[in-house]
Amino acid sequence: MSEILYQVEHLKKYYVTGKDFLGRPTKTVKGVDDVSFAVRRGEILGVVGESGCGKSTLGRTMLRLQEPTEGKLIFNGTDITNLSDQEMRTYRKQMQMVFQDPFAAINPRKTVLDYVKEPLEVFGIGEKGEREDRTVEMLRRVGLPDAHIHRYPHELSGGQRQRVVIARAVIATPKFIVCDEPVSALDVSVRAQILNLMKDLQREMGISYLFISHDLSVVRYLCDRIVVMYLGKVVEIADKKELFENPLHPYTKVLLSAIPVPVYGAKRERLFFHGELPSPLNPPAGCRLHTRCPYATPECASCEQELRDVGGGHMVACGRYEQLQGQ
Repeated sequence: MSEILYQVEHLKKYYVTGKDFLGRPTKTVKGVDDVSFAVRRGEILGVVGESGCGKSTLGRTMLRLQEPTEGKLIFNGTDITNLSDQEMRTYRKQMQMVFQDPFAAINPRKTVLDYVKEPLEVFGIGEKGEREDRTVEMLRRVGLPDAHIHRYPHELSGGQRQRVVIARAVIATPKFIVCDEPVSALDVSVRAQILNLMKDLQREMGISYLFISHDLSVVRYLCDRIVVMYLGKVVEIADKKELFENPLHPYTKVLLSAIPVPVYGAKRERLFFHGELPSPLNPPAGCRLHTRCPYATPECASCEQELRDVGGGHMVACGRYEQLQGQ
């Protein structure tokens, strides 16, 4: 088993949306609620789930772009949960992020060269001339022609902008990158190029990715292991091959059943949930899926299931997974 780079322990991120006349919280959104898992060195860990399940909140909180409500964040053996901004500066170089919207991520007043070079200046890496040479080399590495390096963001296509964002994220040689749906806004042909680029950079530089996506085909292609989230909770963790061939949690089964079969005339039995997605302001007691799950029992409504290892690192938070195997 690979060495652990990042350990998340009982992480919670709550948002107060209402207060009484004394300032006490009356409404709280549980964006991430008691989540624990580990990211290994050099692996790509996928995070999947419906919109609003807490994927992006998880990634931003792990980078301390948002402060955790409770829990521990242990990066490379150091507890970074309560470090000050000055203390976190040491770790910012080692943790970066690739955002979903490359146009919004890039400073419109900077040229491509200046934008990508900025981390080298902030962290004091290299001399002035060396920084520019290193930046040009990195931009070539991500497939951006020399003619584009002095252009501004509005002069680039969507795929070119995402290459710029990736170049900035990796230029300071980080150990860990959160990728928040980095290809969802791109055309299919460009998407494949960006995914291959990210995979090549990860392999060459030994970077660990937390890859957030709602596209299961992308996750299946790119990731080594997969975390499945539902309403702020992790419901299943497994190696990619194991998850797709032997999903144990009912929610995972429903997600996988929605993947189109790329064979003419072939069909896959679709599974469906009943009712609407519950509000994160008032999630159901017990298992949060029980209000929609066709396999739920009265026990599911009263007892919250913890993640358990059922063998080979496959973890599931469902008390009925054994009875549901093969369904």
